[in-house]
Amino acid sequence: MNDWAVILGASSGIGAECAQTLAKKGINIYGIYLRKKNSEIEKLTNNLKKYNVQIIYKKANASNEDSRLQIIDELSNIKNIRIKFFIHSIAFGTLKKMIDTNDQLNKKNIEMTQDVMCNNFIYWSQDLFAKKLFNKGSHIISMTSAGGRKNWKNYGAVSMAKAAIESATRQLSIELAQHGIAVNSIQAGVTDTAALRKIPGSDIMISNAQKNNPHNRLTKTSDIGDFLSILTHYESSWLTGNIIRLDGGEDITG
Repeated sequence: MNDWAVILGASSGIGAECAQTLAKKGINIYGIYLRKKNSEIEKLTNNLKKYNVQIIYKKANASNEDSRLQIIDELSNIKNIRIKFFIHSIAFGTLKKMIDTNDQLNKKNIEMTQDVMCNNFIYWSQDLFAKKLFNKGSHIISMTSAGGRKNWKNYGAVSMAKAAIESATRQLSIELAQHGIAVNSIQAGVTDTAALRKIPGSDIMISNAQKNNPHNRLTKTSDIGDFLSILTHYESSWLTGNIIRLDGGEDITG
């Protein structure tokens, strides 16, 4: 079987770490990105090619239906393909207060955040399944955060989307269990990435996480990579429907 990983948001942070880990394990990579410079993508893909796997990086808006269907058609033309991993790692949403007389969340902000950070995960899963690109032993993975349950400044729209993607993960896990496909969500601890730095007050979040985490450090992208490395050998769908906390105990102490 010709195993591939499809990673949304594959050019930086956790998404790039997932690509690195899975390529190292012999899994071909189809990464979708939007904003990185060509020189940065070339450097990234050249690094991945040293693992002797196929590497495709596509600049596209993963939330655009036409782009999604075109990419899935490309994937369906790959001989004997199995999407071993589909990973939704897009961190993009509006960071505003719900109530603010000057600049508060509006309908467009909320709908865009929900569409990019949750609905998109469902549409990709539906279309990949419809094209029979998943198989027994496939893993569908969403990314969530403690912000889906906690109050962080200006995080309202993203928090709603995170809560929604956790619900979607559970529902998909039930519906795909009979096909031997596992669906889980990874709740990483506070990880110092470019996406985190965009959150107002992120310096306070980082300081509190370092203080509260029993390991006395932040979560690293490599912590997520180490977990994925285990899943490359896991063909069962018995581990499914979970919110998996990869945070070194941060959530239960903070």
